[in-house]
Amino acid sequence: MAVFDPKSRYVSNATTYEATDRRGRKVRALTATDAPVQAPLGDHRRKEGQRLDHLANFYLRDAHGYWRIAEHNDAMLPDAEAETDVVKIPAVT
Repeated sequence: MAVFDPKSRYVSNATTYEATDRRGRKVRALTATDAPVQAPLGDHRRKEGQRLDHLANFYLRDAHGYWRIAEHNDAMLPDAEAETDVVKIPAVT
């Protein structure tokens, strides 16, 4: 089974179960979790070349927290925010 970062929402909100894949193999799967409720910190107007991991490192003190910014902006994938000029930033929890 995968090892998750201690800050990951999957650590405390997801459970594992056994499923059968298309080839008939028994595999371990993980339930989906709800997006965490995040208070807003404010908006950030991006400069050229700024990526979400840069913003996460600056505002959240965690470069791996880029997924929190993507979710706070209702982006399914972090790359969906690549061309956005203004990014909503969640507060540090």
